Amino acid sequence: MKRHVVFVTVLIPNRTEPGRGPIHISGQLLLQSASLSPSYSIPKSKDFPQIPYSSSSVRDNNMPQRHSKNNNDLAFFTYDEKRKLGYGTQRERLGRDSIKPFDACCLCLKPFIDPMSCQKGHVFCKECILECLLSQKKDIHRKQVAHNSQQKQDKEDEEEKLRQQKARELEAFDQQNHGAVPHYNDRNQDRDKNGFHGANSVKVTSYEEEALRTMKAFWLPSATPEAPVKVAAPPECTTCPEGSEKLKLKSLFPIHFTEDTNDEKKSTPLDKTFICPSCKVTLTNTLSLVALSSCGHVFCKKCADKFIPVDKVCLVCNKGCKERNLVNLKKGGTGFAGHDDDLEAKDFKHLGSGSGLGLVRPAAKT
Repeated sequence: MKRHVVFVTVLIPNRTEPGRGPIHISGQLLLQSASLSPSYSIPKSKDFPQIPYSSSSVRDNNMPQRHSKNNNDLAFFTYDEKRKLGYGTQRERLGRDSIKPFDACCLCLKPFIDPMSCQKGHVFCKECILECLLSQKKDIHRKQVAHNSQQKQDKEDEEEKLRQQKARELEAFDQQNHGAVPHYNDRNQDRDKNGFHGANSVKVTSYEEEALRTMKAFWLPSATPEAPVKVAAPPECTTCPEGSEKLKLKSLFPIHFTEDTNDEKKSTPLDKTFICPSCKVTLTNTLSLVALSSCGHVFCKKCADKFIPVDKVCLVCNKGCKERNLVNLKKGGTGFAGHDDDLEAKDFKHLGSGSGLGLVRPAAKT
């Protein structure tokens, strides 16, 4: 019985680290065989080629490339890359925290103080809306003064152009009638004898002046083109800051909410709760509210549609009102698509601004 020692190399798949290549195991194997001929010689371990281990070479030749290590290297932009870049019109789904409650001012976004409403149902603080309308009037007056000044300047420029045009026409007529026979004096004759010929052509000089006036050379400070500044005509009246419709001070009316006197949970005046004076239901963002422009009392829509059109009077002060006096107030936000109107914000972003979606969270699909 003979014993032989053989040096072998075995490739074992690496199951503990899927990203790396197979493991090379080299060792000596003891064989025991009696059928080998005496002339057979066992090769030594140095005769076997040793394959050096290289994870990169094995992975590049035998294993597919990983997508996580080759992201963002395509020749085109994928949808996810466009979203992370933030180019073009970006859309964002608004949540509950981004929507104004029903008892907040549309300008300061705080609980209103002395609320006033327009005919479209937008609620403002009295101080906020008065400051807004006053600033709009000042801005309209400033723009109107600038517009009138620009119109006056444009009229003067047009008259100046007409005077220059008439002067050029008279000059051209005079040159055509008196410039046919050249007049030489002694000074010009001396210059001609010396071989000096100056630019004595009036026509060439006029051409040069015209070329200088119309020359477009952006590299010269004196010939840099300038875009004309046009001041558009301002609007004639003030507008609502929330709905962009015409709004005047006399179209605003104060509104009165009925406070819940039995509420013991409120700790500050800002934590007030309001109820419907008819059904005593607590007013929340889920309810639709109706205000009377005649007296300013606020009801839930269910009571307003049920009693006021029939009785033709206010349920609190018994003041007469008509259906045209019913103003639907803007609802508060709940974050649900079935209740809220506008839950998607849109904004155009230029290239390179970035939306931050790739750093904070995955791109939201809308």
